[in-house]
Amino acid sequence: MSSTTVGVAVQIDHLSHTFGSRRHGLHTAVDDLTLSVQAGECMGLLGPNGAGKTTTIRLINTLLPIQHGRIRIHGLDVSHQAMKVRRLIGYVPQQLSIEGALTGRENVEWFARLFDIPRSQRRRRVDQVLDMVDLQDAAGRLASTFSGGMVRRLELAQALVNQPAVLVLDEPTVGLDPVARDSVWARVRQMQAEHGMTVLITTHYMDEAEAMCDRIAMMTHGRLAALGTSEELRSHLGGRAGRPASLEDVFRYYARSGLDEDQGGIRNVRAGRRTANRVG
Repeated sequence: MSSTTVGVAVQIDHLSHTFGSRRHGLHTAVDDLTLSVQAGECMGLLGPNGAGKTTTIRLINTLLPIQHGRIRIHGLDVSHQAMKVRRLIGYVPQQLSIEGALTGRENVEWFARLFDIPRSQRRRRVDQVLDMVDLQDAAGRLASTFSGGMVRRLELAQALVNQPAVLVLDEPTVGLDPVARDSVWARVRQMQAEHGMTVLITTHYMDEAEAMCDRIAMMTHGRLAALGTSEELRSHLGGRAGRPASLEDVFRYYARSGLDEDQGGIRNVRAGRRTANRVG
């Protein structure tokens, strides 16, 4: 993996993004967000559906254009250096990104070609990431025969084949059983420990956030509501409530208004259910 582990990996400054039109109605998905992620850090981006997490991730990944504000990935401006930025990022989206009619190996090779990995290095890179996620023995099978946990590990292999400096995981364990979830996160911890990779994750599983994240950014209505370690966030809420707080308590506290006016809509619910059904 990349050895780029010094300084700020992801710098977001006054980022805003709006969907819709004045005629049909505007929705501000991200509202003046400023956030720094240190190189080698695991940052959790938490909040209810419609809080702006996935929009933020898509802006980081160059999948949406920057309307207002600025994002830099290891100093590269996302708006003006998109191709260079893409080479630094590995991405596992909420929705499944594998092709069931291809074998596991062919899925990873496809990504290797997309990232223009030289032919002389391609086989070694593909073998390396398949070994990392313990899929070498199953690599010749059609991906449609994989279990949910194997699918997510295959997607992780796809995201790692370009040796990214920043790994972005958007609810990567949705619909998985506890054993499969543990398997996915074990590989992420291994990659971070061995290669100093920066990790940005979204999840609705508070135990995952507690175990994985160095810091947590709580979002609601597209804004940053709170930022700190899990212990800091829990301690702050405990002082307010007069009792020890869990991270789930913290989530409920900051998300309450966001849940009342959830902008995620039926599209997000359907998408989440489709993914859960396919990996389940």
